[in-house]
Amino acid sequence: MEVSRFIAGRLKFKGRIATVSIAISFLVMIVSLAVSSGFRREIRRGVAGIAGDVRLTDVRQDYLSEDSPLAASPSWLAAVDSIKGVREIRPVIYRAGVIKNGENIHGVVFKGVETDDSLAFQARIPSRLATLLDIAEGDEVPAYFVGTRVKARKFKVSGIYQSILGMDEALVVYVSIDDLRRLNGWQEGDVSAFEISLDDRYENPRAINEKTSEIGAVTMMCGDDEASSVLASSVVQRFPELFDWLGIIDFNVAFILVLMTVVAGFNMISGLLILLFRHISTIGTLKAMGMTDKGISAVFLRVSSTLVLKGMAAGNAVAILICAVQGATHVMKLNPENYFVSFVPMHLNVPLILAVDIISYVVIMCLLLLPCMFISKVDPAKTVRSA
Repeated sequence: MEVSRFIAGRLKFKGRIATVSIAISFLVMIVSLAVSSGFRREIRRGVAGIAGDVRLTDVRQDYLSEDSPLAASPSWLAAVDSIKGVREIRPVIYRAGVIKNGENIHGVVFKGVETDDSLAFQARIPSRLATLLDIAEGDEVPAYFVGTRVKARKFKVSGIYQSILGMDEALVVYVSIDDLRRLNGWQEGDVSAFEISLDDRYENPRAINEKTSEIGAVTMMCGDDEASSVLASSVVQRFPELFDWLGIIDFNVAFILVLMTVVAGFNMISGLLILLFRHISTIGTLKAMGMTDKGISAVFLRVSSTLVLKGMAAGNAVAILICAVQGATHVMKLNPENYFVSFVPMHLNVPLILAVDIISYVVIMCLLLLPCMFISKVDPAKTVRSA
């Protein structure tokens, strides 16, 4: 092993083209991983901020009306809060309604949350609704709620927010939970639902659904009466189209990873073949001195490994720099109507990047075993004589 290291250190092979190819391949792979992870992170956070990772509602699923309140302190609340992975539980009130501005009207979902605002009937509306109804911050808009009888309230627009759900049928207006509680005629503490936020490590649909099932089972086991029976639904179940879209992105990224690894591998194969052809006489001499084919292969694989590692390091460094710049400046923009976010999100998932680096390196080195078969074909008698 020491002999192969010594000889490899004496072989001169710059292999700039192969190194650049490796660097570009790893650059593309790391950026693709960062974009995929960034989309998943931004969309999950955006959707979870609107509806929570897990939502607990009355089993009758009529949480948009005034007919199905839940108690603010059900018997299972403490047990759910102690489940590993549960970060926060928020009581909320939902109510379907209509907002009118002039001759324009639009159906929305009012969401009552706990706020610090001291003034009643303040509302934050999504930018999509503001555009549709020509509403500006500070405007007062009437809202109508249909139930046993029609109720009207006037809200002052205290802010306009960018929603990750730009669909016209998913417009959420944020108001004070106390305003909706009074509107529904509920007692102090009554709510429509509980929204649960999970830790960031629960990103993929399977993990979220598994945690949702666990939470639902805990509520069933710890509930002491029929009134506390709830239904647990995950964000994946409520917005399947978003996670299907993320699945398509993940598939594309997986294809890119395989393609870039193969491209890098075959570029290194061509580079190693050039190295072998240039050193045929060296191979013949080493064979004449009694070195085995395996030992000679180890020499050239060491040289190739150095080039691969240099290209990998360069590609990773440039990719991390690009991700850092994009994360700080959001210079690369997107159309939120098509991509749900207004910029290209990038998130460096370090364990995943390291795993891809290691797997790609191993695959490339395995591919390099193919040109090493050429060494067994070299006849030392002919090569030494011709040299």
